[in-house]
Amino acid sequence: MNDIIRNIEEAQLRADAPQFNVGDTVKVYGKIKEGNRERIQVFEGIVIKKQGGSVRATFTVRKNSNGVGVEKTWPLHSPSVEKVEVIRHGKVRRAKLNYLRGRVGKRAKVKELVK
Repeated sequence: MNDIIRNIEEAQLRADAPQFNVGDTVKVYGKIKEGNRERIQVFEGIVIKKQGGSVRATFTVRKNSNGVGVEKTWPLHSPSVEKVEVIRHGKVRRAKLNYLRGRVGKRAKVKELVK
């Protein structure tokens, strides 16, 4: 039974899975279906967590919109995610950036990683 499930999940993995880390500022191009039409909407923010593995992997992006924090969780291997573009790499020392939820303004920023 486990081999059957594993084979199905491997077939659903994306070959072009985006490479990014927690703390990076990304643009997520997501497909939105409205009635019988489909369009692409861009969601730009900081990746505050990545979790799961294989097909079940998800990542959460947080942005500040009109003074209100907005978070959206995306499945990494979903066909509803067109592409993920990395804008800048962040310098962070932890795997989950939950502390950003309580911060506003300049304190909610992540330093840029200079390579």
